[in-house]
Amino acid sequence: MVDRTQLARLGLFDAKVPRYTSYPTAPHFAGGVGPDTFTNWIESVPEYGEVSLYLHVPFCRRLCWFCACRTQGTSTLSPVEAYVGTLIDELKMLRKHLPRGVKLSRLHWGGGTPTLLSPDMMTRLIAAIRETADFADNAEFSVEIDPNEIDEDRLKALAAGGMNRASIGVQDFDEQIQDTIGRPQGFELTKQAVEMIRATGVASLNADILFGLPHQTKAKITETVQKLLSFSPDRVALYGYAHVPWMAKRQQLIPSDALPTPDERLALFETARRLFMWDSYQEIGIDHFATKSDGLAIAQKTGRLRRNFQGYTDDTADVLIGLGASSISKFPQGFAQNAPSTSAHTGKIREGSFSTSRGHAFSEEDKLRARLIEAIMCDFAIDAQEITRDFGIPQGKLMDMFRAANAQFENILRVDETGLFIPKEGRPLTRLIARSFDAYDLSKAGHSSAI
Repeated sequence: MVDRTQLARLGLFDAKVPRYTSYPTAPHFAGGVGPDTFTNWIESVPEYGEVSLYLHVPFCRRLCWFCACRTQGTSTLSPVEAYVGTLIDELKMLRKHLPRGVKLSRLHWGGGTPTLLSPDMMTRLIAAIRETADFADNAEFSVEIDPNEIDEDRLKALAAGGMNRASIGVQDFDEQIQDTIGRPQGFELTKQAVEMIRATGVASLNADILFGLPHQTKAKITETVQKLLSFSPDRVALYGYAHVPWMAKRQQLIPSDALPTPDERLALFETARRLFMWDSYQEIGIDHFATKSDGLAIAQKTGRLRRNFQGYTDDTADVLIGLGASSISKFPQGFAQNAPSTSAHTGKIREGSFSTSRGHAFSEEDKLRARLIEAIMCDFAIDAQEITRDFGIPQGKLMDMFRAANAQFENILRVDETGLFIPKEGRPLTRLIARSFDAYDLSKAGHSSAI
């Protein structure tokens, strides 16, 4: 049995590790991947295949202090209108290079605040997407919705365009915590947004909440979870707040002395986790919960759960194309990231070029280690037969890697000829265990607490 003393000894409470939504992680991207490479990778997509599409909207009416995403504030819709025009031009460029018959398996609008767009902007953007590629059968169109920035007209425009999954950010319903993180959002306001979403006929609802926030207690997170459960979300992401004020300057407004200790963070997570489990949600990976009928739960049960920049996913497309400033694309060949600033991105698109500014081309070892890490993060296990079959690594070398990882964690893992398995009591260490298979320099800034 792994107790808290052993968890502490193994680094759970003080280690800084990636969230492993990619491998290698974004801090390791570099030059050498530019617009030409990005174009070539797009053109290599198989005809009549499927891809996922992500559109990044970096604008917010107000900037939440806790957020570490690349966003910018705006008091008017003028820059948003111009940016939508840039996205439409970018979609036209994409259409020129996409092979024949390619369809969209997933479409996601993130940010920032995508619901800052007016209904007309939304309608024009959706039309441009549909001119670029048709939706596949059973395609999913999801949008991140800020309850502070949504109304019936905008929801109707999204639903008419095919949105069938909405994702609302909650963080925490406690007023003191909201004031401290710069995110005022009352329960009644959120409830109204959920009711509007349901009224449009949108089939699925996601919600995000945070643990590890300033002034957060077990009683407060219990109240937040219970209020959230009253909405009956299909899927919940329970993320740990990452306090990185050296990277996200606005987080300097959050008092660090009000943050819970690492041990208290674990208690907050466990409190919320138990509440979701008691309400019959399935535990998905390290930080998601879903109803039994949700796609994530089905993917986990059938061994198809995957990990991407949005976290856990049931999307099986091999290609994710990111459009907009700072967006990241993933291809079988590697990662490609757009210019991070809105002005630089817009400038490139106006010149008739994609704005790809950096990325990473996969080596064979990258592909092997990426799959090992993804299997750990998704399944808490690595199937040795799958790895030796798909990557050609000798069984003996793979077993050596497993035994070395196990030794780092005082042999709490189960290792045998079938592979590696993390027992339930060791799963708080999952990201640390994944890190043991990471071959890159781990001193890069931006990594967060292991819990």
